[in-house]
Amino acid sequence: MSWRTLVITKRAKVDYKGGYMVIRTLDDDGEKRVHISELGTVIFESTAITLTAYLLNELANNKVKVIFCDHQHNPYSEICSLYGSHDQVLTIKEQIAWKQQTKNEVWQRIVQFKIANQAENLKYIGDDKSYNSLIEFAKQVEEGDVTNREGHAAKIYFNRFFGEGFVRHSEDHCNSALNYGYAILLSSINREVSSNGYLTQLGIFHDNQFNNFNLSCDLMEIFRPVVDRFVYDKNFDKFETDEKTSMTFFMKGQVKYKGQKQWLNNAITLFVRDCLTALTENSPSLVENIEK
Repeated sequence: MSWRTLVITKRAKVDYKGGYMVIRTLDDDGEKRVHISELGTVIFESTAITLTAYLLNELANNKVKVIFCDHQHNPYSEICSLYGSHDQVLTIKEQIAWKQQTKNEVWQRIVQFKIANQAENLKYIGDDKSYNSLIEFAKQVEEGDVTNREGHAAKIYFNRFFGEGFVRHSEDHCNSALNYGYAILLSSINREVSSNGYLTQLGIFHDNQFNNFNLSCDLMEIFRPVVDRFVYDKNFDKFETDEKTSMTFFMKGQVKYKGQKQWLNNAITLFVRDCLTALTENSPSLVENIEK
């Protein structure tokens, strides 16, 4: 079972041998081996890492998420397999044929659940007034969220949850941590979409011609508050190598999905599968929320 998140921060040579990922660090000449079957995610944080194409192929074959960081140690790119399933041509045809009505209804549910999860975060910090406001917003979400309840809720949510002085996308430790966590989350969704044979580029709401992950950006929304809660609890006063490594642990948390406790990775797998089935079979009610 793939459960480990491996972060390589030092100069190293990394290759494949007999089912193992072999890491030879250049600073201390140490060698470590990790069986690929244990890996869920590998993050290459340093740009001074040499690795083999054979290893990358084996990681892709085993559906291991591979994330590369830039020179500032921030997630920058990832490997996304071209072929996710044996019947991918069929699934792509189904994806292209998704009905607009169904996409609107699925997006409505996703936005409702995202706002509800943001409300739970506000309840967690004791802000009952803002919690009630967001619950009302969630109830007001229409098909396709044509009235942009998501945006209105966000204006209240971020200032209440992270403080009145917080500005999303500004350059500070909190935003850096959020962006790092969201990037890991997006990579997890990408893996599930691809492994089910669908294209990450064709979204149900997101439709940016320069975004290769439109569908994944749609499906990740209900999980964003999980990252938010983790960052809030950590309360970083800096965001350097150790803090970035600690951010990967939010993926080891548990949530409830359909009444059963699941590791977050498992919940993501089940949720993405249900969303794809809902879109293909025109059954939006299959899409359900997670609970902390």
